[in-house]
Amino acid sequence: MTTILGISAFYHDSAACLVIDGDIVAAAQEERFTRVKHDHRFPVNAVAWCLREARIPVEKIDYIGFYDKPLVKMERLLETYVDYAPKGFTSFVRAMPLWMKQKLWMPDEIATEMGKVAGATNDKEALKLGRSFPFKTLFGDHHESHAASAFYPSPFKEAAVLTLDGVGEWATSSIGVGRGNELEMLKQLKFPASLGLLYSAFTYYTGFKVNSGEYKVMGLAPYGEPKYVDAIRTKLMEICDDGSLRLNQEYFGYSDTLRMTNRKFDEIFGGPPREQESKLTQRELDLARSVQEITEEVVMRMAANVRKETGMRYLCMAGGVALNCVANGRLLRSGLFDDLWIQPAAGDAGGAVGIALALWHRYLGNPRTSAEELGTWEPPQLAVGSSQLAGGNGNGNGSAANGQLPTANSLRKYADGMKGAYLGPKNSDEEIEAFLQSRGLPYRRYQREELPNVVADLLIGEKVIGLHQGRMEFGPRALGGRSIIGDARSPKMQSVMNLKIKFRESFRPFAPSVQREHVNEWFEMSTDSPYMLLVADVASKRRREMTEGEQQLWGIDKLNVVRSEIPAVTHVDYSARIQTVRRDVNPLYWDIMESFRQKSGCPVIVNTSFNVRGEPIVCSPLDSYRCFMRTEMDALVLENFVLLKEEQPPMGDDEDWRTQFQLD
Repeated sequence: MTTILGISAFYHDSAACLVIDGDIVAAAQEERFTRVKHDHRFPVNAVAWCLREARIPVEKIDYIGFYDKPLVKMERLLETYVDYAPKGFTSFVRAMPLWMKQKLWMPDEIATEMGKVAGATNDKEALKLGRSFPFKTLFGDHHESHAASAFYPSPFKEAAVLTLDGVGEWATSSIGVGRGNELEMLKQLKFPASLGLLYSAFTYYTGFKVNSGEYKVMGLAPYGEPKYVDAIRTKLMEICDDGSLRLNQEYFGYSDTLRMTNRKFDEIFGGPPREQESKLTQRELDLARSVQEITEEVVMRMAANVRKETGMRYLCMAGGVALNCVANGRLLRSGLFDDLWIQPAAGDAGGAVGIALALWHRYLGNPRTSAEELGTWEPPQLAVGSSQLAGGNGNGNGSAANGQLPTANSLRKYADGMKGAYLGPKNSDEEIEAFLQSRGLPYRRYQREELPNVVADLLIGEKVIGLHQGRMEFGPRALGGRSIIGDARSPKMQSVMNLKIKFRESFRPFAPSVQREHVNEWFEMSTDSPYMLLVADVASKRRREMTEGEQQLWGIDKLNVVRSEIPAVTHVDYSARIQTVRRDVNPLYWDIMESFRQKSGCPVIVNTSFNVRGEPIVCSPLDSYRCFMRTEMDALVLENFVLLKEEQPPMGDDEDWRTQFQLD
């Protein structure tokens, strides 16, 4: 048995992943345990949990892989400083202490932290203990870790790979080809040219946090107009035919200051950056729309070049930009590739998965058998005679050849190495009941077969429900393991969830979860989207025609117009960020949706992450109960236990979440 621990840390979204004989056994982000969003520290808690889950002591680890090369990254920082000197001295001086103390001594840092995992109580003792362990420590290239996280767990036997983020060591994007257990990197775009940093610059300028608020910019874009596209093209950047780009550093501050943009940038776009938490104006809406359109153009050009360079039919993606589900949806619909697979933990957390699998396949030379080869995944081109496929009987709607709706047995086969991203902790009924009884909390316990009907009745009553069941998700999306759910048909659900549950900006859209069998009835999509990383439009037959007055509305005023039969998940441009659910992957979640469908006729529910603004997604039953009590959620489901808000005792001296969590 070969045990490999993958680690990403020290920048943002640190995580650990345990791979045993090529199988992903456990993976989790440190933030879920420390309750510090995007926690960058060494993932001591995540590592300890992974080892407990597999019942493996530290001394049984064979290899530890770190997801990038700190010395090469230090080289970039030094060269950049020399290029811009004497500008950038302040940011350079601020960065150096951490590098000199920690990042340049990564083998010793890893040994020390692993000593702590094993029980050492101080750094000296921990380093000595860590050095005594027999594991071998290896380092991977940042973008190769991203690429490995995209290709190796994908269902494809062979595929092209595209990675895009802010910056790794030097690379900001890369292309490669995966075949079997081989992964060959072909080209890369280098710092300071970066699509991810361009998007982050606009995230900063529109008043949101870098490495946190980029998805807010994406959500804001449909409210605006592409007013600034020409300015971005002519002033800020040059886009080449192959998708490579150059950024005019006269307008950016990330190379030589502590800001993403500078005064010359301000002059182009009409003033200084928006202050965080201040009122959004039409300028921010138009900026968001403009940078989103540029991003989609670059992604499409890069993807077209990848297809031309590699000739591959399938594409795998990772890196933070791969979380832009609007661009992903456009890419899938373009038909450039027959199918697309995106690592659900596409950001830095996923690097822990990538380096662990790269060590297993590339370093150790172990073979890889894909889901495609095993027959547990079928390509979308196969005839309907064997399976229900994307495109169905050729009429493009995914319906079965006999005109009947697809069933679980008629769906095309789908599997991948991420196991639905359900790779985190799970609580037994015994653990949950002990937690509830220790606090004297009122609850009802149901049999497993009773629970879906109970939850469906609550949904139909327009109750908002915290759902904590099964293994916690790995990555930034809640997928029915740690989710807040509601009735997608309710016109008031989006407002209620944003303002009374999530305590966040009113414009933020919510995602639908839909049974895989019924996705084509409700959305212009007939394929799998298990990780909520694809956007598609609501089906035309489900839309509501807007009045002339409603069509004249502008900006945020568009927000509360009912646009479809499922208004809570229909964005202002009729799009939705879709999660498809299969029963064999998440049976309880699917059963809840099935019971709701039988009672309401609708197989779609609202799904948002189980947390308040600034808080990481909940992990433990205590996390879930606190979030439930701090908000206006109506019910909490902890595995087979249901708690109703009106029956709960006051929390007492519980700390206000606003003082505990920093707003994102």
